[in-house]
Amino acid sequence: MAGLREWAMIYLKGIAMGSADAVPGVSGGTIALIVGIYERLIGAVTTVDPDRIRRVLAGVLSRSRDDARAAFREVDGAFLLVLGAGIGTAVVTVLSGVNYLLGSRPVATYGFFFGLIAASAAVLLGDVDLSTPRRKVAAVGGFALAFLASGVAATALGSSLPVIFVAGAVAVSAMVLPGISGSLLLVVLGQYEYMSGVVSRFVDATAAIALGNGTDALVETLPPVATFLLGGVVGLFTIAHTVRYALARARAATLAFLVSLIVGALRAPLVEVSVRLAESGESWRAAAPRFALAALAGAGLVVVLNRYSAAIEY
Repeated sequence: MAGLREWAMIYLKGIAMGSADAVPGVSGGTIALIVGIYERLIGAVTTVDPDRIRRVLAGVLSRSRDDARAAFREVDGAFLLVLGAGIGTAVVTVLSGVNYLLGSRPVATYGFFFGLIAASAAVLLGDVDLSTPRRKVAAVGGFALAFLASGVAATALGSSLPVIFVAGAVAVSAMVLPGISGSLLLVVLGQYEYMSGVVSRFVDATAAIALGNGTDALVETLPPVATFLLGGVVGLFTIAHTVRYALARARAATLAFLVSLIVGALRAPLVEVSVRLAESGESWRAAAPRFALAALAGAGLVVVLNRYSAAIEY
């Protein structure tokens, strides 16, 4: 029973991480730090390599099963599977809810996101050192990249499967970095609202099939969902390693780039709200109060999470 309780707790911690990563501005890595599994997560992810994956997959052959079990234990495979199940459950659930809110309360929803992003940037700015030209260039580059991409990426890039693959790789790789939100990167790439809608329809389609109501919606939504997940797996074991390497070799410059990326991304919620207001005929003056209140709520959430993570880290 103790073993079952332990795995149940890991699953619930995955749900907490997934819930955070499903909204822009809150990092699943921060939640992992708060619930006490960050070091184990990093250790597990960094031990995954092509050779161990090959050994695990070779377990389908009876003569290789002992070696496959050994490789599975080396990468803490049971932990990653249970945690991943929790993360997946939360992401699907939260994104389905967000899709509804974006359709019914877009101004308040994007206001909440704005507060999450702004507070995350403010919290991280204290760790940024711009004392050298290299770091200043990195900061300008991060800000410019996010600012220019925010609000126009969806139109410029569209949502083809290659774009979705890259978006999944970039977003999921951020999951292991405290302070950097994977969903925020989806917003910058213009894929957040699209993917939340796809996930919501995928869930509805899965439920419909269980009731025997046809497969058309599932056929439509399965390719982008599968492509995003595949990109996430690739990104977790490639881009995440690259970012950690950059942090190890040039931590200050890399941190300046990442935090400036968050600051530049503040443009994205404003652009999205402006589009919604133009469609509805409402003015910013009328919408500003509920946008601001929602932003304050989002900022407050980040402040609370940061206090808990800081207390645990130090």
